[in-house]
Amino acid sequence: MEEGERSPLLSQEAGGQEPSLAGSSPLTSSRPGPAPWEDPPWRAGLGGFLACLLPSESSCLKCLLFLSNFLFSLLSLLALAIGLWGLAVKGSLGSSWGSPLPADPMLGLVLGGLAVSAVSLAGCLGALCENAFLLRCFSGGVLAFLVLEAAVGALVVALWGQLQDGLEHVLRLAITHYQDDPDLCFLIDQVQLGLQCCGAATYQDWQRNLYFNCSSPGVQACSLPASCCIDPWEGGASVNDQCGFGALGLDEDAAQRVVHLEGCGPPLLRWLRSNIQTVGCYAIAVVLVQGLELLLAIQLVRALTVHKGAAGSGGLSIGTPDPVSRPLPNW
Repeated sequence: MEEGERSPLLSQEAGGQEPSLAGSSPLTSSRPGPAPWEDPPWRAGLGGFLACLLPSESSCLKCLLFLSNFLFSLLSLLALAIGLWGLAVKGSLGSSWGSPLPADPMLGLVLGGLAVSAVSLAGCLGALCENAFLLRCFSGGVLAFLVLEAAVGALVVALWGQLQDGLEHVLRLAITHYQDDPDLCFLIDQVQLGLQCCGAATYQDWQRNLYFNCSSPGVQACSLPASCCIDPWEGGASVNDQCGFGALGLDEDAAQRVVHLEGCGPPLLRWLRSNIQTVGCYAIAVVLVQGLELLLAIQLVRALTVHKGAAGSGGLSIGTPDPVSRPLPNW
């Protein structure tokens, strides 16, 4: 067939007796660009960017958990540093190598600061790096603290009566070891100064101390600590350490003008009973803060798990071709 005979047929087809698939379907559009069954590059890039972001609610959980644990980390590291400094100053740190742990109050501060700092740093880094493993470790540590605090609280409630009965015995034992530990010495002095008392049941309890006993050959024989004096400053800017010298050798009429005669057992017991509600409120506040942090960590772990699953499913669907069949070429 000649070329001139074919042109009417072509013009008839172009005239629109049958709609052309190439002109009506976007799948066979002749405009340049990616293949119809492929996702455009901007869509893949936007999906990858969104997959790296958490929802706004999870971001708030992350910020709250990070800030709270950062604060607790600073406080626990400060307590750890103070405890290590106290052990180093008293020489307990160097003498404890190869020997049993010293019975030092600073040791409790060191161990407590170490445990709290480790758990807080795990929560801080877990929230910052969105690491589910660290967040689970943090949740386990907080849960262990809550169980330990609950056990201690139950023991205090169950043994409260015995603790009150044994208070004077503890004070007498502390008086006996008054010079052995600087921390114990400081604690006893603060109790006697604050409650204006002396000894456990009476000021004569200081006879139990080896240095203050009247039969002692030292210069402190028949004397009392300056914290037992009625006016330990005696008008000066510092405490007069010799204000209680010879007070144990005086009769009560003469001694009561110099030192306090009442022991610290009854006033200390009254102070504990009057402040037990305040101590309980502080303990409840600590437990509530720990419980809130535990809930935040659990919610953040759930959000990370859900977000990870959604990002994984989204990543699979981004590169998968659409189930649309390609048009057959018109031969």
